Amino acid sequence: MSAKKDVVHVGIDLGTSRSSISASNGARHVVDSYVGWPVDMVAKKVMKKPIVFGREALENRPMLDLHRPLERGLIKEGSAKDEEAVRELLGHLISLAAGAKDPTRVHAVVGVPAEALRVSRQHLRSAVKGVAEALMIVSEPFAVAYGVDALLHTMIIDIGAGTTDFCVMNGRYPTQEDQRTLTNAGDSADEQLMTLVKAKFPEARFTIHTVREWKEKHSFVGEPKAPVVVHAMVGSKPTPLDITAEMKRTCDSLLSAVSETMHDLLSRVDPDYQAKVRQNVILAGGGSQIPGFAAALEKTLNDVGGGRVKTVDDPVFAGSNGGLAIALDAPEGDWEQLPG
Repeated sequence: MSAKKDVVHVGIDLGTSRSSISASNGARHVVDSYVGWPVDMVAKKVMKKPIVFGREALENRPMLDLHRPLERGLIKEGSAKDEEAVRELLGHLISLAAGAKDPTRVHAVVGVPAEALRVSRQHLRSAVKGVAEALMIVSEPFAVAYGVDALLHTMIIDIGAGTTDFCVMNGRYPTQEDQRTLTNAGDSADEQLMTLVKAKFPEARFTIHTVREWKEKHSFVGEPKAPVVVHAMVGSKPTPLDITAEMKRTCDSLLSAVSETMHDLLSRVDPDYQAKVRQNVILAGGGSQIPGFAAALEKTLNDVGGGRVKTVDDPVFAGSNGGLAIALDAPEGDWEQLPG
């Protein structure tokens, strides 16, 4: 392996909706997990670039072959274009943060859903090959735990777009029994909200992208501070829609699923340590920012003796910062070497 001083270490949180990277040179970037290629010569002339990433790709989707290549935190299977999109996205992130043209200088820790370590390895190995020399794959909630130094008697709940991941930390690498993955997460909430709003306003026209923006701006648990009123096209006219009840039902459904799994995983913790773990539940991921979510989740712990739920200070970079911390501490034997 390269001498440590010559290596750029990076931690990558490869997310279904957004992907972040933290590098040992101090760089940090976040990119929406979209990759697009211009569909024809006109689109190429307009875009003036052969490939487009992130928010720019999403906003110009009519002229692009657009891919959101991660589904439930995994590379979509059976699509060579999605595999290429992940490879391009990883290369783009590393080029933004590492500033290293030579892949032999890059060692990357990549986080994946807690229960996806086995199936992700080969796909990620192929995607990272050519942009990094060495790879380590870890579970996303473990990366969060490592980054915030919550390694003993702690439960991490990472609510992302594709999955919600749980991990109990017992002062060692977590085992399969210490972790859970739910598909109740941001994307499933978007789909539920879209179904509910369509049922209430069948004449309204909107896309899943618009629904996602509604959720990210107006989500809540408990009582809303104000009615949730959004605008959508009815015919050719922008029309206000009151979706307060639909938003509440969607967010309450996510809370219920997270609470149920949290309690189930707590019940499997050694009884001597359950009280300590209940006092150290940490929320991460985009879903942790839903107003009222942490307080409502903490309230459900009252039935089992009480506890404390808090959110990470930096939900955007908690996973990638943790991956970087792992990369800097990991011994050489923990790295998987990638052929050039």
